[in-house]
Amino acid sequence: MLYLDAARRHWEVRVLALLTDPEVWISLLTLTALEIVLGIDNVIFLSVVSSRLPPAQQPRTRHIGLALALAMRIVLLASISWIVGLTEPLLSLGEHVVSWRDIILLAGGMFLLAKGTMEIHHSVEGGGEHSGARRASFAAVITQIVLLDVVFSVDSIITAVGLVDELVIMITAVVIAMGVMVVAAGPVSAFVNEHPTVKMLALSFLLLIGVALIADGLHFHVPRGYLYFAIAFSALVEGLNLWARSRSRRAAARAASGAERRDR
Repeated sequence: MLYLDAARRHWEVRVLALLTDPEVWISLLTLTALEIVLGIDNVIFLSVVSSRLPPAQQPRTRHIGLALALAMRIVLLASISWIVGLTEPLLSLGEHVVSWRDIILLAGGMFLLAKGTMEIHHSVEGGGEHSGARRASFAAVITQIVLLDVVFSVDSIITAVGLVDELVIMITAVVIAMGVMVVAAGPVSAFVNEHPTVKMLALSFLLLIGVALIADGLHFHVPRGYLYFAIAFSALVEGLNLWARSRSRRAAARAASGAERRDR
């Protein structure tokens, strides 16, 4: 009993010290922002793969995918020593040292390249409605989400371990970031599915992310800032295109309405 009381008092003091430390809050905000940015990859992938399911199943699939990603990140955070061990050398190929992290990133990058290429093929060669009719199974989509969650989770957790020492801060940041992704996944998926050009842009982003993962696996680090700048710039250009098309449709509708009134 005395041991439990002492442990409880220790944790109360520890939690109070964390809550009153400004550096802890700065670390939490920084890591949360970073996890949200890294989660863009996950949201884009969820939007693409869930679009192959019937509309009624898509929200459930996204929620399950994000829940699995959250569970996987927390489990990996709880085994930090194992995660750090993934960066240890596994074998050498000449002067190139290979670790488990490199293998995971290479496999994930190649999977994204293959998935993005196949989805582009279905979108372009499948012919619109015919392509939409070729639905994927729920189990196949969940399997793909789990496979990519492993890659994104390992990359995300290694980044978190490099920034913060406190496990509580890392778990809190991951939970907050995942909550933001749950809120954003629905609107993002709906927007991607409603606009074929935006979906093609999202598939291009998957190819870009796949290339970056392969480069990281080969120890050629591509700063994520470059990727996200390219994504943001392309999204801005496509947003301007959508706005221009919307204005053109409204102008055409007003002209048609004016012509009808004149005919009367």
